[in-house]
Amino acid sequence: MAGQSARRWGVTDPISRAPPTDAELALDAALLDELRGQNTFEAPEETEKRGAALQTLQKAVEEFVRHVGHVKGLAPSVIENAGGKICTFGSYRLGVYGPGSDIDTLVLSPKHVTRDDFFAHFINVLERVAPPGAIEKFSPVPDAFTPIIKMDFLGIDIDLIFARLAIASVPLDLDLKDNSLLRGLDETDLRSVNGTRVTDEVLSLVPQPKIFRQVTRAVKLWAQRHAIYANIVGFPGGIAWAMMVARICQLYPMACAAVVLGRFFYLMSTWPWPRPIMLKEIEDGPLQVRVWNPQIYPGDKRHLMPIITPAYPSMCATHNITHSTQKVIKRELLRASQITSDILAEKRRWRELFDKHTFFTQDFKYYLSIVAASHDKEAQDNWSSSVESKVRKLVGLIEQSPAEDVELAQPFNKGFKRVHHCKTEEDKEEVLQGSVKYSVKTDTTNESNGMLQDIGAGGAADKLDLSNGDANGKEANGDTPITVYTTTFYIGIELKPGAKSLDISYAVSEFKRLCQEWANYDQNLHSIRIVHTRSYDLPDDCFDAGETKPVKAKKAKATKKRSHREAGMEVSQGRKPESGGAPPVKVAQLFRREESPIESLGLGCSEHTGHLLMQCLHGTGNVVTEFRKASPLVERRGGGNSRRLSSAPRCSLSVDRLFRAWSGADA
Repeated sequence: MAGQSARRWGVTDPISRAPPTDAELALDAALLDELRGQNTFEAPEETEKRGAALQTLQKAVEEFVRHVGHVKGLAPSVIENAGGKICTFGSYRLGVYGPGSDIDTLVLSPKHVTRDDFFAHFINVLERVAPPGAIEKFSPVPDAFTPIIKMDFLGIDIDLIFARLAIASVPLDLDLKDNSLLRGLDETDLRSVNGTRVTDEVLSLVPQPKIFRQVTRAVKLWAQRHAIYANIVGFPGGIAWAMMVARICQLYPMACAAVVLGRFFYLMSTWPWPRPIMLKEIEDGPLQVRVWNPQIYPGDKRHLMPIITPAYPSMCATHNITHSTQKVIKRELLRASQITSDILAEKRRWRELFDKHTFFTQDFKYYLSIVAASHDKEAQDNWSSSVESKVRKLVGLIEQSPAEDVELAQPFNKGFKRVHHCKTEEDKEEVLQGSVKYSVKTDTTNESNGMLQDIGAGGAADKLDLSNGDANGKEANGDTPITVYTTTFYIGIELKPGAKSLDISYAVSEFKRLCQEWANYDQNLHSIRIVHTRSYDLPDDCFDAGETKPVKAKKAKATKKRSHREAGMEVSQGRKPESGGAPPVKVAQLFRREESPIESLGLGCSEHTGHLLMQCLHGTGNVVTEFRKASPLVERRGGGNSRRLSSAPRCSLSVDRLFRAWSGADA
């Protein structure tokens, strides 16, 4: 330990080499007790099951490599020495996995085995080697950005990826730290191999792996509870959070976990972004590949919170972070820093750090519901994954909206997978528009998104099962329903102070275009809808037991209501309007009816329409005629269910607010 205390870890000297005090050790023990109480550790017998599953997979990989050699007619000596190996990465390899976590696993093969061979033959070999019934689910996705096989094997969720090395034999003692092994790899193989290389490098760069693991468990739990753990939608993934923890461990090499955790939140909440977090200096290597360098690559310079992987070739693990998600992360880090400061001063307890987020219960008044749907389960899985990968792009488009009325757009880190049984096409249309009236089952997607997104860690998905019928497709009366599968992603919208309207029509239409450009998109099979949702209209399955769902606020009654005659809103019977306009009409009913579909998409109104409305309200124009003249500014789509405004300038007030402001309802 004395030698360790004198060593320099990382790219700078430590801030403090002080050992923990007795009081800090007591807080450390309390932190460990809290983590155990929060069920972050797996039972020993479950860990043994993981080991058994991996041993069986190793045997299957060796047999698979031999099988492909026989199919291709290789010499017996070559086949016998070809080998084959599995390597884990992510949370399992870091040692921070919990109950129900999946195992990210890499299959390494010699050069005679291709990725096509892997998807064509591996399942057959695995079925021969594994015990009967060991494979409960097997879902190959060969066309994914990183081709993957997802399976439930011996009761363990396994994410299996593949890489072919440019060597004739892959022995069990092969060390992936050797950069020369990267020669001859394509981009997909390089990406796959680097998952294990990064994980191993991180573990080698921390002074006390035990302390690192305990703090990483705490940070992972905190990030998941606060819904800021998901690379795919713009938050740090597992490896990014782990690297941030590793950097603080380097700066306090002798500290206990409680102190490191407190310093983590303080330093990360005050970090001078975009200064990168690095565990070691970026190194050169033997390949002509891109290495993170903001001095050369403009894209790297635009990274908001760069956290750089230590293994060659170094990459940014947080390139998906947007301006909005950065604001959320910094806000949560600051809040956590204040809590841990009080905990270290013995004013609060650790459990307060891990309180659940309030994303649905109180953070926002307005949400966008992104509903991806299909009537085929397998097609829905692939379609919803494609849509999820683009949610962060919608966030970016909203941030770039010319209206500049959005303070932030925060995506929730999990999607809600629902199964619906509809009796009519009208029911189906309601479901596609976001209704859960016919939902029979709800699950949530995995918020970790694994190392496959950011070379990060995997995690367990929370699951809900809300029974409202039979999810296998039968109604109580025996009729066969129309089954619709949906996955809904939510974005909370926070407006800037004083904002009166919001035009995100371009962002929405551009996002839909991006989704529909997916190579496998079929308009007869897939659907994508973006629906404006008020907080009090959120589905019940967004809330856990004991949480209070927002309710619609009751409007205060005006002390004195003006009559329609007094307000100039209705023309007396038997008299024609002086302007020569239309028969009597109630303005409130007309404009609320006309405005609500526009408002439901969070869109503004055109300046011209607002001007005409003001004329009508002040009696200088005919309400019906003038507003109808303005109607070409509105493009009706989907049978009138959604409307998109033209590119005409927005007015500063929505139609509804303009009416209420004029009539005194806002007073």
